[in-house]
Formats: sequence, C-alpha cells, structure tokens
Amino acid sequence: QVHLVESGGGLVQPGGSLRLSCAASGRFFSINAMGWYRQAPGKQRELVAAITSGASTNYADSVKGRFTISRDNAKNTVYLQMNSLKPEDTAVYYCNADIETVVAEYEYWGQGTRVTVSS
Repeated sequence: QVHLVESGGGLVQPGGSLRLSCAASGRFFSINAMGWYRQAPGKQRELVAAITSGASTNYADSVKGRFTISRDNAKNTVYLQMNSLKPEDTAVYYCNADIETVVAEYEYWGQGTRVTVSS
C-alpha cells in the first residue's frame, strides 16, 4: 500500500509563512507528478501548485509569487512553501501524487492538513 502523509499546517497571521510537507511511503517504483490542492469551506477543491518528476512547476494565479513547490526525490517528499499568506488562503490542503506501482500508475491523495490565516 502507498500512503501520503502531510504535515505543517496550522494557524498563522496574515503576512506570515508556513511550509507544508508530504511524504510518500509504501511499495512503489517511482513518483511522477506531485501537487498540492486546497479546499476552502463551501468551495470546490482547486489546484494550488504542481511539480513534475523533472521539476517543472505550475501554479494557480492566486498564489504565483507567494508559494513555491519543490520536491526531494530521495525522500519521496514534496513541499509547499507559503509566504505572504492571506485570509483567502485558509483551506484544507491536500497532497496529490501519481505513483507507479507494480500493477499500474495510480493517483493518491493525502488526508489533508488545515491552514488557517487569521489575526
């Protein structure tokens, strides 16, 4: 079985920073694209940032210039550095990864970590 475990969420004041981490564990061959999504109360889940196995990245317009996605392939981990946080960034953040297993490539989700931006 493959698991994605997120950490790093919490309460932060506007203008502050947080760093989210997501580590993949279990039996698999490789991790392809990884990404972060978020879902705010009453809203649909949306893509925040994604990174390919070759480290190409893309970001939602709302976070460009403030958030940075990166990955450490040796640790099977993806990070999301969030700076200049705004109240509208408040949401549950989910890690997502396309992982190649012995059977096939599957999409996996983490359990989510809550980020609250408030004074």
